[in-house]
Amino acid sequence: MMLRPMLPRALAFAGALLMLTGFVPRPAEAVVVEKITTPMGIEAWYVRDATLPVLSIEFSVKGGSAYDPPGKAGLADLVASTMDEGAGTLDSQAFQGRLQDLSLTLNFSAGDDTFRGSFRTLTAYQDEALELLRLALSEPRFDPEPVERIRAQIRQGLERRQNDPDSILGDVFGRAMYGGHPYGSTSRQRLAALDTISADDLRGFMRQRLVRDRLYIGVVGNLSAQELGVILDRVFGALPLSDAPLTLVDATLPQTGQTLVVQAPVPQSSAAFGTPGVKRADPDYYAAYVMNFILGGGGFVSRLTEEVREKRGLAYSVYSYLSPRDAAGSIVGGVGTQNARMKESLEVIRAEWKRMGEEGPTEAELASAKSYLTGSFPLSFSSSGAIARMLVGMQYNDLGIDYLDRYPALIDAVTLDDVKRVAARLLDPAKLTVVVVGQPDGVEATGPTPDLGG
Repeated sequence: MMLRPMLPRALAFAGALLMLTGFVPRPAEAVVVEKITTPMGIEAWYVRDATLPVLSIEFSVKGGSAYDPPGKAGLADLVASTMDEGAGTLDSQAFQGRLQDLSLTLNFSAGDDTFRGSFRTLTAYQDEALELLRLALSEPRFDPEPVERIRAQIRQGLERRQNDPDSILGDVFGRAMYGGHPYGSTSRQRLAALDTISADDLRGFMRQRLVRDRLYIGVVGNLSAQELGVILDRVFGALPLSDAPLTLVDATLPQTGQTLVVQAPVPQSSAAFGTPGVKRADPDYYAAYVMNFILGGGGFVSRLTEEVREKRGLAYSVYSYLSPRDAAGSIVGGVGTQNARMKESLEVIRAEWKRMGEEGPTEAELASAKSYLTGSFPLSFSSSGAIARMLVGMQYNDLGIDYLDRYPALIDAVTLDDVKRVAARLLDPAKLTVVVVGQPDGVEATGPTPDLGG
């Protein structure tokens, strides 16, 4: 990014960033969600906010990197990295220059399941900023120079990952959990496919996946419904309709746990562990969410942190979280510690996994978890962008437009029997897959390291 030497412009830019982020938590009951349907039939969920002169738009389409064709792993990532490198009559330098001049946030990214866009602008620059968004979506150039420049940057990053212990851990763990499913795609596979992705592939992605009828949009700003409808039709109206369904077969997760060890000359080992879990639509999702908060998702108040860090001083950080994806649900965690302490750390983690599965939490733990999860919920509304992202997630996961009002009740409805039943269902240490990268003393592998492809 080019730095501007003029102090007034720098101060103005800093002020614009503060207004764009809008660090003002607001209570959930103050967030009123409207459904907007445009004349062209485009639907968006909208929160009107007159407190800041900012327009935030978040959107996603089903069709992230897991949907990349065979042999084209990384296609969605390359599209996301090049869409704003020139569009319409503006080449890369001109387009990027206008983004900077307008203090405009415009980002694209590819997750496993979805392809996402994030847009924030000051309302003073709204018209031109929206035109840049429209161009990036409908008329990306994919010129040779910026595509090859970005490809080289991605290649350098993927090559560094081949020797980075944390990246190796992620690749081996993903392959151990998801096998040959796209969720198990590795950096080595993406590196091998990178040079095969052409500009025609990028354009094909835009036609096939960035489509209007798989689009989820969340907006926060100070507009009337009519004004917003005109904007949405202008920005998204030229996107095509899908010509074929997108399908992704469910991943088959291992039902028998194993321990894999990747030797690396580092003083500290890192470990990832996981087991089959629940998808977002599972009726037990909220019980599993509360259970995991108590087990390892609650930071310093979780059992894993208490037992591994506070009582024994084995590791600085240990955690677990739910990973509900479209084609698989899992419970995943991690820990990093000295090579000499990894074996004991894993033993404690397995013991807590087993104890929660057999006994569940106490009444006091459940009450504390529910109080925190409902009391901290307003922190989710700390910025216009955060609210817009939540609106997109609510649509994608079919949570209902009144989800923000219902969330506290959904958590409060979780009973001790619910958590005990779900813990017994999900937390079997015999199904725990563990991958360690480092030189962990006394940790014995029970199987070979999977092939990472390439």
